[in-house]
Amino acid sequence: MSGFLQPAYGDRSIGDVVPAVAAALGVGIGQPPTGLGLPPASAYVVFLVDGLGARQLERHAHAAPFLAGLLAEQAPGTAGVPSTTATSLTSLGTGLVPGAHGLVGFTTRVPGTDRLLNALLWDKDVDPLEWQPNPTAFTRLHESGGCATVVNKREFARSGLTLAAHRGAEYVGADKVGERLAAAVASSSERGSLTYLYDGDLDWTGHRYGVSSHQWLQQLAMIDAEAEQLRETLPADVRLLVVADHGMVDSPLQSRIDVDEVAELRTGVALLGGEARFRHLYCHRGAVADVVAAWTEVLGDRAEVLAREAAVERGWFGAVSPSVRPRLGDVVVACRGDVAVLSTSAFPYEARLVGLHGSLTPEEMLIPLLLS
Repeated sequence: MSGFLQPAYGDRSIGDVVPAVAAALGVGIGQPPTGLGLPPASAYVVFLVDGLGARQLERHAHAAPFLAGLLAEQAPGTAGVPSTTATSLTSLGTGLVPGAHGLVGFTTRVPGTDRLLNALLWDKDVDPLEWQPNPTAFTRLHESGGCATVVNKREFARSGLTLAAHRGAEYVGADKVGERLAAAVASSSERGSLTYLYDGDLDWTGHRYGVSSHQWLQQLAMIDAEAEQLRETLPADVRLLVVADHGMVDSPLQSRIDVDEVAELRTGVALLGGEARFRHLYCHRGAVADVVAAWTEVLGDRAEVLAREAAVERGWFGAVSPSVRPRLGDVVVACRGDVAVLSTSAFPYEARLVGLHGSLTPEEMLIPLLLS
């Protein structure tokens, strides 16, 4: 897989964070030990910065001296596949691989229908507890005598993604940075507690303006100050773990392919899902081999085009449960370099994005695991 990075499931992936924290708190949650070892502490605060890839932080260390200093001392981890927010946040909240928890992309087909589930906006006709029926790691932590708190914007309190990924934790709505920091400090005062704090502004800025833009660098500097202030405010016996859900790449216009302009890419495809860097292709009956051949011919070495079973065999999604398998595309397309595969008719907003993610490049897969 030239140019790709295999997810480190069971070792140092985003799904290993909460089980490792639980072990450090001395609370068993019924999951196998991971390769991520954390020191004991009275409490942990896990601060997730959406879109902060380890490669981007290393490249722009001057804008984030506090976080970059921690990165220089600690090995990164990986996102899961695809390297996208809904998948990673659910892996963090459940401690499961994507193939087990079932949120396997930004948009995926609802089996038996011609509809896509947008995992961030959700769908009123899809029950999040049925879509993701496994108990979360937060639930298991609570049942084992620990406690978990989620600190996030009020609008996300009852979202489908929150219910699927983070149920079992007490939810504290906090819209402003100061509110969120104060809430994290308060909740971490309880021994044996895990507090999960989320900030999505860097990801939004990267999508809108691009990684390395002036706007992105300014936002990174603000995130760095937020993390440093949080560390200074927390008691010494509370550990801070700064993580991310994925990195990001900028995709210039010349690296973008619009499937609406290439007839061969539409033939045999009933429904286009996923996102621009990692597509799920849901095919007409009997068309999988032809779709793989056509997409491979058109894209060449710009992407890896695999039938579902081949992607599963490579371990991209971890062990895949039977109920999750039909949510995966009959064919999956993982882009290399800075390539993006768009559909201006199905997903017009994608054409307005500069920074993108979802594939298996180190830029997207490597995430910081920064302990302070």
